[in-house]
Amino acid sequence: MAPATLIALLHGPDQPGLVARVAGWIFARGGNILHADQHRDQEAGVFFQRVEWVPAAGPDIDAAAEFTAFATSLGMQSRLVSTARRQRVALFVSKADHCFHDLILRWRAGDLPGDLVAVVGNHPDLAAAAAGYGLPFHHVPVTPESKAAAEARQLELLQAAGADLVVLARYMQVLSADFLGRCGVPVINIHHSFLPAFAGGRPYHQAHMRGVKLIGATAHYATRDLDEGPIIHQDVARVTHRHGVDDLVRRGRDLERLVLAQAVRWHLQGRLLAYGNKTVVFD
Repeated sequence: MAPATLIALLHGPDQPGLVARVAGWIFARGGNILHADQHRDQEAGVFFQRVEWVPAAGPDIDAAAEFTAFATSLGMQSRLVSTARRQRVALFVSKADHCFHDLILRWRAGDLPGDLVAVVGNHPDLAAAAAGYGLPFHHVPVTPESKAAAEARQLELLQAAGADLVVLARYMQVLSADFLGRCGVPVINIHHSFLPAFAGGRPYHQAHMRGVKLIGATAHYATRDLDEGPIIHQDVARVTHRHGVDDLVRRGRDLERLVLAQAVRWHLQGRLLAYGNKTVVFD
């Protein structure tokens, strides 16, 4: 088995010697760097780095406090991830099942470095399928009148499950700003269009009416602004005037599966750093 590692994600004002100082900090503690990647935003003057190493004393996540203090001394913000601890993922679903099944099958095949721990649905349609996979399913109906109570229940479920990440696998409800502020973990959404085009509802119908020649899917972090969070991954497929709405939906589902799975994988691998309304995706 590969040794457990620590992964640091840093960003802050660019200055000479940052790479050398980070490497020196790791070397001084007996760590062995396996991979490092960096990027500089030329317009903003911001430096970004991802560095992964095998620590001499094992992947003690308590080192996070020491590394955070070191990064702060450089004027950098940082986050430390240990591969010794698998992140816990909760899926939010409605009725569409293609992303739901795809993520679970990838997880069962060992393709996602995390664990699915709960499925939360505002409809009961996927309860039997979740049970078949051995996953707990929680039916939390959402109506305009019950939305606040429903989100409170969802927050309770996330806390009980110890979730580190929420994935909206075609969950067809808009999460409130209050929910996103209180859940305390990142939320990844899959939107069935090539954002910023055709945000909101029925994007395939919008695309068909507009006569586009490309359709797409976009995975992004959810924020209080609908479909405007930092984009993680996108892909497109060509269409023609011969394709009806049903054709666009069918072709789009394939894109949605691949785009969402890749976004979740990158997040669990500690390859994403969001800043402002952008993301850096490290190699």
